[in-house]
Amino acid sequence: MKKTLQELTPTQRKIVLASCFGTFLEWYDFLTFATLATYFSVLFFPPDNPTAALLMSLGTFGVGMVVRPLGSALFGSLADKFGRRPIFIATISLMGATTFLVGLLPTYAQIGFAAPLLLLLLRLLQGFAVGGEIGGVAVYLTEHAPHGKRGVYTSVLQLMGPLGILVSTFQIVLLHQFLSDPSFNSWGWRIPFLFSALLLFISIKTRMSLEESPVFRELQAAGAVSKAPLRECLSDRRTLGRMALLFFCISAGGSLLFFSSQVYANVFLKSVVRLDAQLASTLVMTSTLLLFPLTIVCGWLSDKIGRRPVLLAGLILGAATILPVFKALQHYGNPAQERFNREVPVVLYGTDCHYGPFRKVSNDCERNQEFLTKNGVSYTVKQLAVQNTVVSIGGNSEVYGYQPAALGEALKNKGWVDKADRTQVNSYMLFLLLVVPVIAVALITGPQTAVLAELFTARTRYTAAAVPHNLSAGWIGGLSPFMVTFLSVQAGDALAGLWYPVGMLILASLVGLLFLPETSKVDLRH
Repeated sequence: MKKTLQELTPTQRKIVLASCFGTFLEWYDFLTFATLATYFSVLFFPPDNPTAALLMSLGTFGVGMVVRPLGSALFGSLADKFGRRPIFIATISLMGATTFLVGLLPTYAQIGFAAPLLLLLLRLLQGFAVGGEIGGVAVYLTEHAPHGKRGVYTSVLQLMGPLGILVSTFQIVLLHQFLSDPSFNSWGWRIPFLFSALLLFISIKTRMSLEESPVFRELQAAGAVSKAPLRECLSDRRTLGRMALLFFCISAGGSLLFFSSQVYANVFLKSVVRLDAQLASTLVMTSTLLLFPLTIVCGWLSDKIGRRPVLLAGLILGAATILPVFKALQHYGNPAQERFNREVPVVLYGTDCHYGPFRKVSNDCERNQEFLTKNGVSYTVKQLAVQNTVVSIGGNSEVYGYQPAALGEALKNKGWVDKADRTQVNSYMLFLLLVVPVIAVALITGPQTAVLAELFTARTRYTAAAVPHNLSAGWIGGLSPFMVTFLSVQAGDALAGLWYPVGMLILASLVGLLFLPETSKVDLRH
């Protein structure tokens, strides 16, 4: 495998570097915005309602996911008509410029309601640019890859998402180390956005030196370039079928597993297992580092045995292990909490108990639901027309109304713990458990870049790959945080929400088993 990478020509190495660096910048910009969304709620939205301000800030981030498919449709069509290279330069320039401008935005205190409107506009443009980049760059890189080595050659592109998370997170941690909270809140938050100007300069410089895809040059020479790529995709049944396959199977599986292993695992360890925040982040970050070599190995493996068996292995492994892994995280991370949730029934009696994590609570029943959910306590709701909300703990201890201090004390008396006991935490087993979904992610992302291009014909490849990939990332992967949280709250059980990714992965596995073709030997010129 190492020899395979060393055999690349200087031009191919330059293409890999430029493609990956640009995609890294896209992810760095995109994820920096997500990381700082809580600060934006204070800086860019009306301060009189903090809850509403936070929701508006998160909604502004979500808008970027919504417009990604629109960006992929527009830029994909342009790339199939005019070439891959100019579109890459356009998308990275748009992304970098809008991110830099976020760092210059005046706040709500300075210009009032114009601040959130400008932030929303820049966020829309960011999402638009990401839609044109993600998926399309996979096509460009694959079309330059040596035949028979496309899996390992293109697998490095999938590492840019985790790398973007690590660099963005590390940079913000450093800023907190060297700046006081008032300084960070005042001006320090701008540094990651302004720093993107340097990354943008490097990225544009490297992309300007790129050559057009040889596949597209052949299409131009033959006069076979599509005049209406999107319309052609939608009118061809074979292309539509493979776009659906990409949407429901490959892209859905990759985004769901990435969310489960890289995002929700951290949240789960902190809020449900009640681990120390630093230990939880360290465990997740350490397991994430394994994704780098594993992804390349899985890309190489797909060149040897085929894309189909590697992808199906990842989907089936993810579907089969997500629930057992997260249940075991409770067992090895906080056995006292696991025992409490298993042995002590907590029942909430009240009227209008309809707490939702994305709206403001309105009564004592919902306040108790919020308290129990945020503290990792499994509970059952019984809607009764009672005058006063009652929380029953273990059948013989009751707390009336909303009394968080009394409720916390009553829970502790029955064995609930606010923080996991470090002497009972089995960090080694937690790390090994976190590695399992990481392996599933690698099995999908390793061959994924090559498959995005190999599924479609050259005339409409950019559009056909980018549109369903971005739709799936937004509609299936992007909905994951909402669906997992919503289902967990409704069931009163932190594990219940995981049935969303498990169910979708079972569907993806079945679709793959029935319809996923082997693509490793296809000729990309046709």
